[in-house]
Amino acid sequence: MYIPLFRLNKDPKKSNFPPSVANTSPNETGTAVGRRKDCLTALKETWKHHTNQTYSINTMPTHACCLSPDLIRNEVEHLKLDFNWRMKEILVNAMLSAYYIAFVPVWFIKSTQYYDKRWSCELFILVWVSTCVLLTRHLLPSRYCDLLHKAAAHLGSWQKVDPALCSNVLQHPWSEEYMWPQGVLVKHNKNVYKAMGNYNVAIPSDVSHFRFYFFFNKPLRILNILIIIEGVVILYQLYSLICSEKWHQTISLALILFSNYYAFFKLLRDRIVLGKAYSYCTNGNSENKIN
Repeated sequence: MYIPLFRLNKDPKKSNFPPSVANTSPNETGTAVGRRKDCLTALKETWKHHTNQTYSINTMPTHACCLSPDLIRNEVEHLKLDFNWRMKEILVNAMLSAYYIAFVPVWFIKSTQYYDKRWSCELFILVWVSTCVLLTRHLLPSRYCDLLHKAAAHLGSWQKVDPALCSNVLQHPWSEEYMWPQGVLVKHNKNVYKAMGNYNVAIPSDVSHFRFYFFFNKPLRILNILIIIEGVVILYQLYSLICSEKWHQTISLALILFSNYYAFFKLLRDRIVLGKAYSYCTNGNSENKIN
């Protein structure tokens, strides 16, 4: 897994990655065309500054609430690279942990000894899934998910519609220089698309932009997925613990359950706190719109 995921892909240490556009304030990134070149120049200088630095997985990207469509799309591209790199780290390190815990002891066992293949495979899967959840919570913290949510809210999304159903509605030719409002219809590559987000600067035919908006438009989506996975794993481990008759299986399941209980508690706590925070922000914004 390490060779195809890391060595056959572009190394972020040699690329303009990760981006930091925090020095570009919203006042510097107005909608005026004359200021857009200054924004791009500042962004390129920031990228060159980070090119010479060593990339670390613990480096937290930054987000700039700018109004330039070009800057938003460039920021999303770098956030996608950063997110993909973190997911690769999670998969490889989780597999490495499961390899040393479940596979290596079986591989070096003596030929005169008997081992349970089914239990070894079950232990391998349990360790891999549990480590994936722990690493995901560590490498994708709440602040990072909120950053991706803000970038997705600025990026927006498009939904392909049937041209025959909207032939009487005004359709605009899509342009990369505009930030399109919600509900507008545009033409792109001989297809008609409808704007879904509050602000839409994504390329309508770009599938990666659609996936980015789908996963990170709702800030609690990743937390909900992790809680469901962790809950299913805990229920399965409790069932296996009840059915286990051997002492080594009981000890192994109890140790893994202890770590999963801790991770589940942390995830559930973050879900409750952030759910209240986001609901409060949503209710506050709706009240301001009504007023």
